[in-house]
Amino acid sequence: MGKERIIVICPGRGTYTRETSGYLANFGAPAKNQIAFMDEQRKVAGLPALSELDSSPFKVKTHLAGEHASPLIYACSLSDFFSIDQEKYEIVAITGNSMGWYTALSLGGALTHENAYSLINTMGSMMKDGIIGGQIIYSIMDENWLVDKAEKEKVLTEIKKVGAHVSIYLGGYLVIGGDQSALDTLLKKLPSKDNYPFQLPLHAAFHTPLLESISRKAFGLLPKSIFQKPLVPLVDGRGHIWSPFSTETEELYNYTLGHQVTNAYDFSTSITVSMKEFCPDKLVLLGPGNSLGGAIGQIMINNNWLDINSKKAFSSRQKKDPYLISMGMKDQRELVC
Repeated sequence: MGKERIIVICPGRGTYTRETSGYLANFGAPAKNQIAFMDEQRKVAGLPALSELDSSPFKVKTHLAGEHASPLIYACSLSDFFSIDQEKYEIVAITGNSMGWYTALSLGGALTHENAYSLINTMGSMMKDGIIGGQIIYSIMDENWLVDKAEKEKVLTEIKKVGAHVSIYLGGYLVIGGDQSALDTLLKKLPSKDNYPFQLPLHAAFHTPLLESISRKAFGLLPKSIFQKPLVPLVDGRGHIWSPFSTETEELYNYTLGHQVTNAYDFSTSITVSMKEFCPDKLVLLGPGNSLGGAIGQIMINNNWLDINSKKAFSSRQKKDPYLISMGMKDQRELVC
């Protein structure tokens, strides 16, 4: 019997929460050498070790700060990736959401672990002296998890009116970035439903033009020489595929520090392209919890993938034979380890 083909999905910020703290203590052993390297680098920089953060009581202002949150999520994802039984599963492509793109670059071989940490730490620490703008999230789907196209257009119009921007296209949600006054206006104007809209704590206006200064700084701090051709196809936040043989490393560098930082991240398209181009047997979501699981299910439903066309159909499939395996869920983790 041949190996099952899987696409690996790397989560972004916000997946390491109060409920999932202690993840490295439970599952971090496969990446202990890499975590030790990061802890040593952090010690030199006067930052707490990841193992220390992981074992300490969860505090929003500490654990969600960029200089801590990004490396924590990277370490969790790295550990999970190393736990996948590659005797049973063939990794045919890797993608990610938002900061998960940096993790994907590492897991796919486009960055060494050391250079990936340098990139993640640099980008995560850029705004520790002051966050630029913020993000809110809003639902644009119906009870079956189908995107309401008319509502989506209305919301996009409101976003444009106030001078805000779409940060992330996230299944049945829009993550919206902008300065605080624009977000405050949207929080008042957008109709309230199912607790949406709400503001994401300690999030900047990621993937919007407000971060052009951050992009310029990144180009000045990180050399293009750290990038190399990936060993596994990578699918970025536009749905573009970076293949092992055709990738131009300078283009990958320019996309990662340029376009990816200042333009909307289309996670919906990255998952859609990944499924259609690589036709995997399973999707495997790394990292703590399952916060991206709903969005991935919504993307499947809106593509009628495997004839899954409603929330009920997705839930039924997940109970019988999960197509999406979330490693942050114990019963599903056991399927791939």
